[in-house]
Amino acid sequence: MHAQDHRALGNRLDLFHQQQEGPGMVFWHPRGVALWRVIEDHIRRRMRRAGYREVRTPQILARSLWERSGHWEKFGEDMFALEVEGRALAVKPMSCPCHIQIFNKRVRSFRDLPMRYFEFGAVHRSEPSGALHGLFRTRGFVQDDAHVFCREDQVEAEVRRFCRIQTALYADFGFDEVEVRFSTRPEVRAGSDDVWDRAERSLEAAARAAGLDPILQPGEGAFYGPKLEFHLKDRLGRSWQCGTVQLDFVLPDRLDAAYHDEANGSSRPVILHHAVLGSLERFIGILLEHHDGHLPPWLAPEQVLVASINKEAAPYACKIEQALADAGLRVAFDDGPDTLPRKIVEARERGIPLIAVIGKREARERTVALRHRDGRQEILELAQAVARIAEAATGPVG
Repeated sequence: MHAQDHRALGNRLDLFHQQQEGPGMVFWHPRGVALWRVIEDHIRRRMRRAGYREVRTPQILARSLWERSGHWEKFGEDMFALEVEGRALAVKPMSCPCHIQIFNKRVRSFRDLPMRYFEFGAVHRSEPSGALHGLFRTRGFVQDDAHVFCREDQVEAEVRRFCRIQTALYADFGFDEVEVRFSTRPEVRAGSDDVWDRAERSLEAAARAAGLDPILQPGEGAFYGPKLEFHLKDRLGRSWQCGTVQLDFVLPDRLDAAYHDEANGSSRPVILHHAVLGSLERFIGILLEHHDGHLPPWLAPEQVLVASINKEAAPYACKIEQALADAGLRVAFDDGPDTLPRKIVEARERGIPLIAVIGKREARERTVALRHRDGRQEILELAQAVARIAEAATGPVG
């Protein structure tokens, strides 16, 4: 395992680990959860601003639901199944049938559409042990799963809306090169050829209206509909498939989703399945390798280290720590006996981008010696230092 491997970086940065007692699962450490929450909250803000409403659905459902949706026939061998009190159940591998249940719980009108749901949905898939690979391939993971229930004439506007979200979010995380691919009907699929013709025409037209020029991938669509795949290029030139937009005429029919149309009749909605990152675990692995562990200040689990270099400076250093924490920053504190060079090395090893050095002079003059990741140093008054660090650690507007 090389030093730039996300598993080595995760260990060095104390973010997560995996072990034999949880095959294909992840143990997230406090610093890893801090990173996770920053990513999740940033996506949540973007989605809410775009009109999506957050939901949460069960982990275990009756197998009969997955049979009706077609997932059991397609993915049954890869699902965790169990029986409780004589009833066949299954752990969810994806969230789409669950979101349809929420849509179906009320009588819907054409005036309600489009309805946009999103969920950070924990899912599980029985991946073969030989396929498991750190955060890139796990048995338990969380998807940023979104579904839009709309009319067919609303598809174009909804695809354009979501493409804007994706482009902004990828840029936020440092990915500027994005390739889009258009995946068409697979050999094994649900729905008639007429339905697929309609779905493929509609999604391709929406993609082009959104300014995309997708590369054709014949036969790579989902079993229920065609999809757009968004591939990110990292600093090493590798391509990673992350986001998807899938157009679905099949599941609304299979799971009896309906709304009252303008003629006071009953019509099926169209479903757009969306994900920006796909698996959050996998994306964090990609992100760590893309930045070689040196995450930008807004993402870093700890954004600034307050390093006291002698006992006399410790009380003032504590005051600095509190001021930075009060400003909403994620702060680490070190008043141990190590030398300043050693503290700086350890902070860099932990991926902390900013270091506030506090010694006798700083305590006496009520200043902060601020060191940046790129080697720049500056002496600032306390209020200036808090403002400068807060500015450096501010992320993209969500």
